[in-house]
Amino acid sequence: MEPQIPSRRPYVQDVQPGKYAWCSCGRSKKQPFCDGAHAGTGFTPKIEVIDAAKKVAWCGCKHTCTKPVCDGSHARLGK
Repeated sequence: MEPQIPSRRPYVQDVQPGKYAWCSCGRSKKQPFCDGAHAGTGFTPKIEVIDAAKKVAWCGCKHTCTKPVCDGSHARLGK
């Protein structure tokens, strides 16, 4: 099963230290984070621990090879 593609661009955010649950299925209404919409799909969120405040480019297309951050995979996806 392929993930849904909620955005063909990354979600660039300034984040504070903490735990973040990145949505891997693309179904969450709270992108780029998990809201539990993956239930029954076989997908699970990717837990990312941020140790210091920084800017993060969370993957929006859900096809990155460097989950949960964008690696430019959205540029290779068909429209």
